[in-house]
Amino acid sequence: MSTTALGISGLFMVGCCALAQIARVISRRMVTREGIVPILINEAIAAAELCACCFELIIVADNFGVSMYAICLFLLTIWWGRVWGDASACPYTHMEDVLEGRTSFKEMALRSWAELMGGCCVYRAVQLFWWLELAETHRGRAFEACNADLQVSPYLGAVIEGVATLLCRLASKTINEKEPRFGSYIDSFIGTSLVVAAFNFSGGYFNPVLATALKWGCRGHSHLEHIIVYWIGACAGAVLSIPVFKLPAVRRILLGEEAGSKSKRE
Repeated sequence: MSTTALGISGLFMVGCCALAQIARVISRRMVTREGIVPILINEAIAAAELCACCFELIIVADNFGVSMYAICLFLLTIWWGRVWGDASACPYTHMEDVLEGRTSFKEMALRSWAELMGGCCVYRAVQLFWWLELAETHRGRAFEACNADLQVSPYLGAVIEGVATLLCRLASKTINEKEPRFGSYIDSFIGTSLVVAAFNFSGGYFNPVLATALKWGCRGHSHLEHIIVYWIGACAGAVLSIPVFKLPAVRRILLGEEAGSKSKRE
């Protein structure tokens, strides 16, 4: 494939990020009151940005390989970490907040709903762009039937998504506590590496909203299997990260001897 096609994919993703940033600025100016509304708008914008870019990342992976996919994903996750603010575009982070008493069940449900709406609705914009066929890699993709990325049994896929999500969340929690230099780059590198490791097995989504927006209804698994792998698996891994991170042995490994000893005394 030509570098022109890769450039068009790159410009599309940059354009999605720019439009999302403009939408955030406009929403902050138009919705000035406090409350849940600006939070939900921010989550919907972040989810739309995430899913639009990841739709195009599928094109990149199919035509330019997993290495180029990983480079683009790494750069995007660094950008998202800088501009999303309190948004996560991922339901299980809100589940963790509920379990740790930082938010309510109602807010968790509303944020997850906003993320699903933003992530699923943006496909029409992506489909329109693909329909224009500005790049050779977009030919026939706008109305093409999609195939699932799950290449193993649903239960093994759920384990892969769950374990990888657990590792991602443990890495993020460790970085948040230690606050190392270039912490966002380290977090992005770990997340991208785990995605690449799981890519040929479950697809490496580690985010129920992203998986649903991109692969719900695709050939290769049933709706129930999709829920088991990408919702139950990923959410279970994230929720499990809370007690696992509090274990003295784990804290000793991740944070050092002093942290492990302190956790044990508590």
